[in-house]
Amino acid sequence: MYGMKKATSVSSGFFSKQNNLPILIYGDMKTKRVMMVSVIIMGKKADKTNVMRILDQKKIEYNYYSYETKNLSGVQVATSLGEDLAKVFKTLVTVGKSKEHYVFMVPVEKELDLKKAAKAAGEKSLEMIPQRELLPLTGYVHGGCSPIGMKKQFTTFIDSTAEDCETIYFSGGRVGHQIQLPLSDLSKVIRIRPADITKDS
Repeated sequence: MYGMKKATSVSSGFFSKQNNLPILIYGDMKTKRVMMVSVIIMGKKADKTNVMRILDQKKIEYNYYSYETKNLSGVQVATSLGEDLAKVFKTLVTVGKSKEHYVFMVPVEKELDLKKAAKAAGEKSLEMIPQRELLPLTGYVHGGCSPIGMKKQFTTFIDSTAEDCETIYFSGGRVGHQIQLPLSDLSKVIRIRPADITKDS
């Protein structure tokens, strides 16, 4: 189990307790919404997602975070965790000219560069799949797509910046759930290739 980082850098948030679990109360100044993020430590996990069950089967340690709200953007998730945006990744699914599907993980504040992604995948071109195709293809809904536990394991790439992170965060396979672990441990569960796949700032 990894040490929990308190979100002391979030000026609009504070820690409280609910059912003896730490809760981060986070206020979005733009929307005026109040959101609660609960930190659930290993050994106290309830209602496990398929991602968590797979990690447990592989005996891989991880931290798990659940969110009371379902309306957080990726950037808000990172802010709520008090983490660097570069450490929190979103999972995107694409289709190539060959009709093969590919999965790309990029930091939440970055955009996937389809030309770079196509080059990494050895495709002439790539495009994002329509949102309506995500669930039947992967078993996951928009906002809760994880690289672990898809219906079929597609070729998966992660932005090379992940190699500089001690741990990374990504979806736990359900909206409002996040997993934290080292990239090296994620590589024990799925075959994942680091590559330069994001648009230049």
